[in-house]
Amino acid sequence: MKKNVLSTDLTGKVCVITGAGGAICGMFAQAMARAGAKVALLDLNEESAQAIANEITAEGGVAKAYKTNVLEKESLEAVHTQVLKDLGPCDILINGAGGNNPRATTDNEYHHEAKDIKDCKTFFDLDQSGVEFVFALNWMGTLLPCQVFAADMLDRDGNILNISSMNAYTPLTKIPAYSGAKAAITNFTQWLATHFAKSKIRVNAIAPGFFVGNQNRGMLFHEDGTPTPRTEKILAGTPMGRFGELEELVGSVLFLVDNQAASFITGVCLPIDGGYAAYSGV
Repeated sequence: MKKNVLSTDLTGKVCVITGAGGAICGMFAQAMARAGAKVALLDLNEESAQAIANEITAEGGVAKAYKTNVLEKESLEAVHTQVLKDLGPCDILINGAGGNNPRATTDNEYHHEAKDIKDCKTFFDLDQSGVEFVFALNWMGTLLPCQVFAADMLDRDGNILNISSMNAYTPLTKIPAYSGAKAAITNFTQWLATHFAKSKIRVNAIAPGFFVGNQNRGMLFHEDGTPTPRTEKILAGTPMGRFGELEELVGSVLFLVDNQAASFITGVCLPIDGGYAAYSGV
């Protein structure tokens, strides 16, 4: 089985990942397995999670997929029981379930632009249920898995890794609900790190900058593949002058869950943004 470039050794650890059927968390699952962990892939889309689990086992790793709704505690508890039976108690929890929703996204960046956009969905038109869904998916979809799986880690040198965003530091236009929800994740990471500091559980987060994925591709590129004005703004504000590659998230994840390399790090939200947060624009 192919090993990670980094020397992180997670042999014997059980890693639970929510949202594991997606591209990013599926990649994290493969990285954890290559470091020696037994991986539980949790996703509402069991078929997608199973496909990644199959890839891991084909490489010689240990992985199992579970259909899970991170917004239903009963679903999480049922899966927890099964993970305990199949793999053992959780050592590492990666809260990857999350995302935005078009119902919580405006069409205009600035309010005065609404008059120039046909059938523009403005701030005043945002759907309440859409906003509530985005907050629930990101916030409750992180808190509930922690309630269910963190009990396994008490006094066992456990790790929780949350997924925040650079939106948490400086909110982006058009996506107020997602930006606010990710700010809550960063705050919760600090709170939880403090809460569990003497219980041998470290809690950290990563804050990805701009990466191209299925959820944001339509905002970043026209149908013909040319960049949108939003992409031009992003790249102009990113000192490295490019979008990140998904693989560039893996090293930070492996570092933060490594109890030797990051033994004195907790409550940190690590930006992975090509210098975006460091750049003033001039």
